[in-house]
Amino acid sequence: MFTKRRNGVALGLLAAGAALTLAACSSSDPLTGEGGGSDSDGGSGDSQSIAIGSAGFAESEIIAEIYAQALEANDYTVERTMQIGQRDAYVAALEDGSIDLVPDYSGNLLQFYAPDSEAVTSDEVYTALGDALPDGYEVLEQSAAEDKDSYNVTAEFAEQYGLESLTDLMTVDVPLIVGGNPELAERPYGPTGLQEIYGVPSGNIQFEPISDSGGPLTVQALLDGTVNLANIYTTTPAIADNGLVTLEDPENMILPQNVLPLINSDAATDEVAEILDAVSAELTTEDLIELNGRNQGDEKAAPATLATDWLADKGLFQ
Repeated sequence: MFTKRRNGVALGLLAAGAALTLAACSSSDPLTGEGGGSDSDGGSGDSQSIAIGSAGFAESEIIAEIYAQALEANDYTVERTMQIGQRDAYVAALEDGSIDLVPDYSGNLLQFYAPDSEAVTSDEVYTALGDALPDGYEVLEQSAAEDKDSYNVTAEFAEQYGLESLTDLMTVDVPLIVGGNPELAERPYGPTGLQEIYGVPSGNIQFEPISDSGGPLTVQALLDGTVNLANIYTTTPAIADNGLVTLEDPENMILPQNVLPLINSDAATDEVAEILDAVSAELTTEDLIELNGRNQGDEKAAPATLATDWLADKGLFQ
C-alpha cells in the first residue's frame, strides 16, 4: 500500500544540496549515479533490475521512458514493455509480475479502484488513492503535470449552441454524438455522467467508439462532423492547433489527473522512490504538451529521444 514515508521526498530532491545530503547517507548517489556499489545495502548495482510498462498511447510511453532512463542512469537494468493497452491490461501485467512499474493518472486510477470515492481536489484524490490501492501496490509522489480527459467541440459548434461548459449541453437540440475510447462508455465521466451529472437527456446521446485515446482519429472525427463532442486529453496539441473549445466541468465530473508512478511495493525501494520522486518534482503540464507536440508531425521524435532531451534539460542524472 501507499506509505506516508514517501511524502515530501521529491521536494527535498529539488535542491542540489539536499540531494547531496541524501546521498551522503548511503554509499551511492541516486541523483548522479556516482559512487557506491552493488555490495552495499540500498546501493545501486548491475544486479538491480526493474520492469517498466506503459499504457497504449504515446504520452504514457514517453513518461515511462523518462522513468526508465532515470533508473538506468543510476545503474538499474530496465526491461521495457511499452504500449500494453488501457488500464485493465497494464494493471493485469502488474498483478502477474510482467511489469513492476507504470506511469498513471491519479483521478482515473482512483475511480478504477474506488469508483464511489468523494475525493475532488488533487490532494484529496492522492490521499484517497493511497487508501484505495490493494496490498502490494503503491504510488510514489505525484507530479504537478496533469493530463485530464476533457470534452471538446469545434469553435463553430460552440458558437452555434452557446457552449462554454458541460452544463450547456442540456440545451443542445441535436443528438450529441460522443467520440472516445471504447471504455469511455463505462466510465463515470462518460455518457452516463453527462446524463446524471449534467442533465443531458439519455435519448440525446449517441456513443461512437474510437480506439486512439483521443488522438488523430478522434480529432479528425470531430473536425469532419462524424462526432460533435469528443473526449480528448488536455495535453493534446491538436486542441490548440485546431481551435477546439474545451468545455468547462464545473461539477468536477472528471477528477484531477496528476501523473504519478504506480509500482509494485517489492520494487519500491527508498532509492527507486528518490529517483522517481525527483522526476515527478520536475515534470509539468507544459512539459507534457511540448513532449507530445514533438512526438507528432512530420519530424516525429521517438519517446527515447524525448526522454533523453527532457532529462538533460532538467539537469537530472547527467
